[in-house]
Amino acid sequence: MTSFPPAKHDALGLDGLLGPQEREVRDRVRQFAEREIAPVIADYWERAEFPFPLVPGFQKLGIGGGALKGNGCQGLSLLSCAMAGIELARVDGSCSTFFLVHTFLATLTVGMLGSEEQKRELLPDMANFRKVGCWALTEPSNGSDASALTTTATRVDGGWRLNGRKRWIGNSTFADIAVIWARNSESGAVNAFIVRKGNPGYSAKKMENKIALRCVQNGDILLKDCFVPDADRLPGVNGFGDTNKVLALSRVMVAWQPVGLALGAYDMCARYLSQRRQFGAPLASFQLMQEKLQRMLSTIQAMWLMAWRLTQLCEAGTMTHEQASLVKAWTTLRGREVVSLGRELLGGNGILSEFLVAKAFCDAEAYYSYEGTYEVNALVAGRGATGISSIKPPRRGGAQVQA
Repeated sequence: MTSFPPAKHDALGLDGLLGPQEREVRDRVRQFAEREIAPVIADYWERAEFPFPLVPGFQKLGIGGGALKGNGCQGLSLLSCAMAGIELARVDGSCSTFFLVHTFLATLTVGMLGSEEQKRELLPDMANFRKVGCWALTEPSNGSDASALTTTATRVDGGWRLNGRKRWIGNSTFADIAVIWARNSESGAVNAFIVRKGNPGYSAKKMENKIALRCVQNGDILLKDCFVPDADRLPGVNGFGDTNKVLALSRVMVAWQPVGLALGAYDMCARYLSQRRQFGAPLASFQLMQEKLQRMLSTIQAMWLMAWRLTQLCEAGTMTHEQASLVKAWTTLRGREVVSLGRELLGGNGILSEFLVAKAFCDAEAYYSYEGTYEVNALVAGRGATGISSIKPPRRGGAQVQA
């Protein structure tokens, strides 16, 4: 695979739902992804290495600050950010996740919940990937039940001492800035802290043997008497509920990521079927091939439209957690279906990473489970449909009804 195929996935004129800024960002990121990422990424994926030589290209894209305004951030619309995310995912899911973790978790947290001093110091470099961030909430014993985190923050002279472990933290092995969520040992409330690269109490070990998002450097973080000065506590965080201020926006972006994977898989398959010949005819001329290809295409249109509508609701300030979970659960479920069909259409070549469909097939598994597993998101959506929460069973046999 020497070149990425042209975009052929817009069957319903979805481009017409974008404004000038969204189109410009999409085209800029698409060009970078097709020309710079696509030719090299399969080798990095096979080696499970992060493509550091691509970082200077990210620095020129003007997307690192996302929707934040001021302090060097670009102030893009949320839909423009989504277009950046899906164009990266269209070519490589790991690069899309690198962008999301940095921009819509670490940078967003500083921008939304940091002090003015913290914003002035950190955001100019984070907005252009000169400093890369990670975001550490998940722990070895607490994934879906993240509010039960056990990492502690203890008051000491001049600051705080952090102790605990974090797991599955993307970018953590090389990040310049780590946003660490920890429980205040005095009040029991959850606080957030900035831990800087080189802190002797912070270490991150790369997690090995992943089958998905292999370029993402997920790490096991160990915090051992990690001192953080008072100036590096995020003052806007006063409890676990403040995580939702960040996750509400990042979940919108995650809902778009399987759309990007599906777009890339479709474009690869459309070209492959037109070029590959069997029994004296192109594969594109066979009925079974056409049925699968159009099923991919129709599902993609629906995925795109659901994510687009969710983005509209979020920008209007009317999106609910249940709506975000409904869309994230559905797009990740259907994304698995689309990349699975793509793997079938490529036959034996569908299991070779160099054709990129196999890579998307594997990467979809991570999207299905992170930022809320499919099951948890489905239950949150179910709560919205019924008014009854089934995530935590009733303690005494009574139904838990939402007010």
